[in-house]
Amino acid sequence: MAASLTRDLGAFISGLRFEDIPAKAFEVVRTGTIDAIGTMIAGRSEPVIDILMQGFRLPAEPAEARLFLSEERVSAQLAALLNGTAMHVLDYDDVALPLGGHPSTVLVPAILAQADVMGNASGRDLLRAYVVGYEVWAEIAQRERSAHHLKGWHPTSVLGVVGAAAACAALRGLDAGAAAHAIGIASSEASGLAANFGSMTKSFHAGRAAQSGMMAARLAAAGMTAAPDVLEHPRGLLYAISPEGNVDLETPADRLGRDWQILRHRVGIKKYPLCYAVHRAEDALLDLIRETGVRARDVSAIRVEIGATQAAILRNARPRTGLEAKFSIQFAMACGLVAGRAGLSELTDEFVQRDEVQRLIRATTVEETHEVSSPNDVFSPFDRVTLTLADGTELQSAPVERARGDADLPLSREELWTKFEDCLAQGGVGGSRARAVFDALDTLEALPDVADLPSLGPELRRQAADSRRTVPASR
Repeated sequence: MAASLTRDLGAFISGLRFEDIPAKAFEVVRTGTIDAIGTMIAGRSEPVIDILMQGFRLPAEPAEARLFLSEERVSAQLAALLNGTAMHVLDYDDVALPLGGHPSTVLVPAILAQADVMGNASGRDLLRAYVVGYEVWAEIAQRERSAHHLKGWHPTSVLGVVGAAAACAALRGLDAGAAAHAIGIASSEASGLAANFGSMTKSFHAGRAAQSGMMAARLAAAGMTAAPDVLEHPRGLLYAISPEGNVDLETPADRLGRDWQILRHRVGIKKYPLCYAVHRAEDALLDLIRETGVRARDVSAIRVEIGATQAAILRNARPRTGLEAKFSIQFAMACGLVAGRAGLSELTDEFVQRDEVQRLIRATTVEETHEVSSPNDVFSPFDRVTLTLADGTELQSAPVERARGDADLPLSREELWTKFEDCLAQGGVGGSRARAVFDALDTLEALPDVADLPSLGPELRRQAADSRRTVPASR
């Protein structure tokens, strides 16, 4: 039985060595870190960043950690919060469905902030810390037998905060007891509601989880204690987020360090800045458009087949803003037909409110299935799109089981670079600086000190401020 789950995780965190980790796991870490840094730079000019800056920045901010990987330094707490929020705000960051969310958008900002404070962390230290955080997160996630989203929880923040605490505890070199305390402290910080999807608060979930996880490790290192059975106790984290008590405490935690979850689940890289629950259907639609040449004006009705949990996550059937549209399968269909793509430039209030987009949103119906795919219980076995034309002709896509960019259908390194380059250009960074950062992140194990990561420049805050004056406030 996993009667000592919290303590077992503490022992795993303190005992795992870099040499114990399979080399292929580091490929996953590098991919996730590259993608997270790219989406962070693309998202740093969003209005929520200014709001958080105004709410959390101190008059005399300690220069502990880098903001947006630039030369500007703020407190480690603020860096983790803002960097994590920026990574998640565009809903363009990586995914690992069995973890219930977005691992890198929580782990990377917490680890980078912690590494900056330490001042002597190597690239190998970062790689190990990420793997520890991922494995602890996965261990907790797979002990819940029902979908968190349907209960109202956002797993990226609810579970991610514990993963971030584990990663930072590993980076700090905490012993088993202190690492278990870090988990306990972080568990009391677990929060995040799915009802806030499609609002600024959703991205705040990720930033806050990174910040709270890093702080949990800091407090544990200072001697703060927590319950030694915080995960498995009848009134602990696992039971608290499972109203039915549908949790697995029978399976021992001895698979940690042997059955690598990061190799099994890896990360998927998004092709579209939309909730991942729409990506398979968007692929199906865009393939259908390419195959048939169908035009938006010829379409009178759209039927999209997706899973019931996907449909529940995609809560905005009639979006009016760019933020709302990120969680709308109806918008995803309309966007693909009108623009022939789904990119950052389509996620604006102006585009969402266009007459043709709104017509197609209203013309879209959703057919839900309760059948789930074997890898996870969020997605149906496949998604499919059917278009009805004005003359009654029906065009049906092939069923899509894996989105492009999924861990089982990964992007090439060149495709990952293209996304990274586009994201940095969106954030005002290009040329040799973008390539230098990409290459450094892609060879993290050779980095003697995290401080050696190339800077994205001293002027990012000024550029971000200029961007916020010109970027529509909906994005």
